[in-house]
Amino acid sequence: MGKGGGCIPSKNKFPITESAERPINQAEGTDVTGSEAEGLKKLRIFIVFYSMYGHIESLARRMKKGVDGIEGVEGVLYKVPETLTPDVLEQMKVPQRDGEIPVISVDELVEADGFLFGFPTRYGCMAAQMKAFFDSTGTLWREQKLAGLPAGFFVSTGTQGGGQETTAWTAITQLAHHGMLYVPIGYTFGAGMFRMDSIRGGSPYGAGTFSGDGSREPSEPELALAEHQGKYMAMTVKRLAHPYSLPPDNASC
Repeated sequence: MGKGGGCIPSKNKFPITESAERPINQAEGTDVTGSEAEGLKKLRIFIVFYSMYGHIESLARRMKKGVDGIEGVEGVLYKVPETLTPDVLEQMKVPQRDGEIPVISVDELVEADGFLFGFPTRYGCMAAQMKAFFDSTGTLWREQKLAGLPAGFFVSTGTQGGGQETTAWTAITQLAHHGMLYVPIGYTFGAGMFRMDSIRGGSPYGAGTFSGDGSREPSEPELALAEHQGKYMAMTVKRLAHPYSLPPDNASC
C-alpha cells in the first residue's frame, strides 16, 4: 500500500516469452498440469489475409511461427476470396499461388479465439478484396458473434509514406462495428522499433513491409516484427482465455 492507500502498480510488464508463463488454470488457485493440461484444446488465432504479390503472405507465414511458439496456441492461415477475374490478374502479372492456404468462409470466423488480419494498402486503406470480405460478415454482425474477440492488423505499402499507419487506422472501424478488441503492438518489440539503420516497415499499430515496385521482398527486421506480433497476440489471447495463467499487471489492494 502507498501512503495514499491506493494500489501499487506492479513493475512486471506484459510477458511475451514462454519463460514468463505459469501453468494454465481452470479457476483461480486451481492448476492444471500433466495429462489434464495436455488434454486442453489449443486456442486458435486465424491469420486471415489478402496478398496479391506475396508480401503479406510472407509476413503471415512468419507471424504464424510466432503464434505457434506459444504453448497452447496455434496459428491458422487463411486467404480471403479474390474479387478480380483471372484475365485481369494475368494482365497485372499476379503470380500463381499453389492453393496450399485455404480460402476462408464467413461462417468459419466464429471458430477462432483471435485474429490477425493482413492486407496491402490502397490509397491509405485496406485493399478492396479484404473490404469485400468484411462487407460479407453482416450475418455475424447482426448477432455480434465476433464481439469481444481480439484482433490485430499487419500491412504492406508501396512507399514509405504510403499508409503503414493509416491503413491500420481506417481498418479499426471494421472491428468497432463487430465489437471486437483491437490489439496494437505498441513498442513491445523494444529496440527493434527504433532502428534507423535500414528501411523498415511496421509501426505501433502492427507489422508491415514496403514492397516498392513489387520486387522488394520483406526484410529480416520486418519479418522479425511479424513474428513478434504473432507471439504478442498469442499471449494476449491466452491471457484473455485463462486470466489466472499469467502474472497480474497490478498488485491487488
